[in-house]
Formats: sequence, structure tokens, C-alpha cells
Amino acid sequence: MIRIAVILVVLLILIWGYAVWRAARNEALAEATFQPEGQIVDVDGVSVHAVVMGEGPDVVLIHGSSGNTRDMTFALAPILAEHYRVIVFDRPGLGYSESFNPDGETIVEQAEILQKAAAKLGATKPIVAGQSYGGSVSLAWAVTWPENISALVLIAPAAIPWDTPLDAFNTIGATSVGNTLALPLVNAFVPDWYVNQALDTVFAPQKTPEGYAEHFGPGLTMRRASMHANAKQRANLLDEVTALQPRYGEITVPTEIVHGTADTTVGIDWHSERLLEQIPGSELIELDGIGHMPQVVAAPEVAAAIDRAAERAGLR
Repeated sequence: MIRIAVILVVLLILIWGYAVWRAARNEALAEATFQPEGQIVDVDGVSVHAVVMGEGPDVVLIHGSSGNTRDMTFALAPILAEHYRVIVFDRPGLGYSESFNPDGETIVEQAEILQKAAAKLGATKPIVAGQSYGGSVSLAWAVTWPENISALVLIAPAAIPWDTPLDAFNTIGATSVGNTLALPLVNAFVPDWYVNQALDTVFAPQKTPEGYAEHFGPGLTMRRASMHANAKQRANLLDEVTALQPRYGEITVPTEIVHGTADTTVGIDWHSERLLEQIPGSELIELDGIGHMPQVVAAPEVAAAIDRAAERAGLR
């Protein structure tokens, strides 16, 4: 029995070692294939990746959970760049922006560092638009730095405290043990077909648009450090939104909310319809039959909401 146990332990160690090697190889390939689209901005010693395009009033775009700049540059940013100077950020720990809080960057911390990065790029009072988790960060920006924002656009925002538990993957991935033991296995052995299926789930009821995966680079999201940072942020989000919600009434800038009626990830009735009642003067645009990714599958409609916010703020 002891001999069998020793053999099993050795086999497990060999499998884990192979997974670590394979994960490192996959990460190097992902970074070589999907290099930074923009520039690195130093903010108090922390590297923040920013893509800047176009000319006009400043618009900051903040991606959602497990995302990066490429989610916004696939469709929405190029449309906006015809009339605005668009700044797309990688949130801390994702894409090519550096993580700086070992316990997971809070939405207030993320809003602060992105606000500072925007100011370094000359955008001291931009329109701020965020999707899903990025909507939570955008709300934190509007509440905490009201003098550094002209208008707010929320795209399928996670805004109202919920009662569903955190999924098992992020629960495990948020822990040190999960980071060490589980995430290398995920990176090393999850097949491409499963990744593509997961993308379709995010886009449902729409399908992942042709060319999106090749532009977005799922391999960047599946790097161990990115999965761990994302999981910690997700694990902390409910408490942070619960703490922020009582201050939504302080938001005075023009606010547009864009949400798909078929979104099953962040439900419109639970989040945006309730949020509409809590931000004075906010307006809700319902996108019939659209799921959780309007910034990709309904980019012109989202751009139109940003146009309305700019007009209301006197920027157009």
C-alpha cells in the first residue's frame, strides 16, 4: 500500500510539473501572438496598458470580467474613434496592466488608478463607459471622483447586490492553493473547443462574432496570473457593490444605461431597471433580444448612447 501511495504521489507531481511547463509555454505563445495594442502608462509605479485612438472629446472604455482592451477594440472603439479620442484600458491584473493588490484590486482602487492613468494621457474629465464588471468600476469612478468625469455610460452593469453564490471556478481560483494547483491544469489542458463554447455562452443568445476570438486572444485571459487576479476581483465584487450602492444617488453627471433584454449573466430587471431609479436623471436603453455583450454585437447602439451622453454633457 505504501509503495502504491508513493507511486501515485510521484505521478501526481509529474503531471503537475508537466502542467506548469505546458502552461508557461501556452502563456508565452499567447503573449507573442497577442501583444499589447497600445502603450504602457506608469501610475505610481504600476504599469497600466492603454490603447488611444481618434480625436475629439475623451471617452474611457473599461472592459468586463476576464476581458482586456481587445474586447473593446474589436467593434466599439473604432466606431467611437471617428468622433472621439478613445482611451481603452486593461483593468489591473488583466491584459497587460499590472496587478498591485495581492488580495484583489477593489473597484474603487481600479477606478482610482484608471482615473490617474487617464489624467496622465490628458483626459482629466472624460466620458466613462464600462461593461459588466467594468460598469461597477465606472460607478465607483463616478461616485468617488465626480470632478473627474463628464458623463457615465453603463453597459450591462453589475450594479445591484445579488444573492447567487460565486461559481466554483472563481471560488477555487481566488485562493492561493487554487492558483498553485488548479490554474496550471486549466491553462495546460482545457481544449480550444471548450474555450470557444465558453465564449458562445457569454454571447448567448447571440453567437460569438466571426473573428472575435482571433482578435480578443482567449489565451491572454487564461494565463494563470490573469485568472487568479480575475477570480479574486470577482470574489470581492458583491461586498464592494453592496458598499457602493447607497451612494448611487450622489451621481449627478448625465448617465446612460444600455442593457440587452436577453442578458442572463447580468439581468436587466435586477440590475439596470433598479439602477435607473437610483441615479437621478439616468436613462435606460433596452436592446431587444441582445445578450450580455452589447459592446460587440450592438456596438452602434452603444456608440449612440455615448453620443447622447456627450450631448447631455455639452461635449457635442
